[in-house]
Amino acid sequence: MLWIVATPLGNRGDLSSRAREVLETVSFLLCEDTRRTGQLLSLCGVRTPELVSLHEHNETQRLPWVLARLAQGEDAALVSDAGTPLMADPGYRLVAACWQAGIPVSPVPGPCAAVAAVVASGLPPYPFVFLGFLPRKPGEVAAVLAPYAALAVTLVWYDRKNRVPASLAVAHRVLGERAFCLARELTKRHEAFIHGRLGQDMAALSGLMGEVTVVVGPPEGCEPAWEAARLMHEARALVAAGLGPREVARRLARVSGWSAKEVYRMLVEER
Repeated sequence: MLWIVATPLGNRGDLSSRAREVLETVSFLLCEDTRRTGQLLSLCGVRTPELVSLHEHNETQRLPWVLARLAQGEDAALVSDAGTPLMADPGYRLVAACWQAGIPVSPVPGPCAAVAAVVASGLPPYPFVFLGFLPRKPGEVAAVLAPYAALAVTLVWYDRKNRVPASLAVAHRVLGERAFCLARELTKRHEAFIHGRLGQDMAALSGLMGEVTVVVGPPEGCEPAWEAARLMHEARALVAAGLGPREVARRLARVSGWSAKEVYRMLVEER
């Protein structure tokens, strides 16, 4: 079994009893930074299993070795430096490879910075799109954000403290004026939520500390994207009125928050 175990963002009290049990019983633990994870386990009083590094630079090379040990009947757990693995952290290739090899994977849910920031931000919690870490170059940031400019969704991403003002400036240029919330030092002593609007003076953000979770609300005045049930109800009504699937998809894409491609796919699959 490969366990995907969420670990605290900063407050050690957020390590669940189930996570503790799994971490103490697996044969080996895959982690981004063995030293950092070892310190966390020690502070939490968790018996430290064999620690093996697995990060963005060695994940592919580690796969055969990890899969071989799992195939021999050993259990392993995957953790990131903080929060939920795979959420802008390594592990996707490993999880996919495990399923392909017939090795079961099970999550041990817990802290996640993106979810924690969204629910405490005061901005619409769903639908939201998680973008991970944005690229470094402004042009690449703009390319990532552009597809969401016309969608009624909340956007969430992780950012380095020194890049936040530049990222928000690009977001304003691409997305227009929207409300945002910056969540920093989540669950820690100096936890803070900074609210503002895209386009305002970003000089006040120059003193940010640590990794920041950015939450940008949807365009104001837009209704949230329709739920799937409502979408299909409206789609069926249009089909019953004699419209073809492609025309139905085009019409609903203008008002529902769903793309024409998504609407068309759902119509075809229902046939």
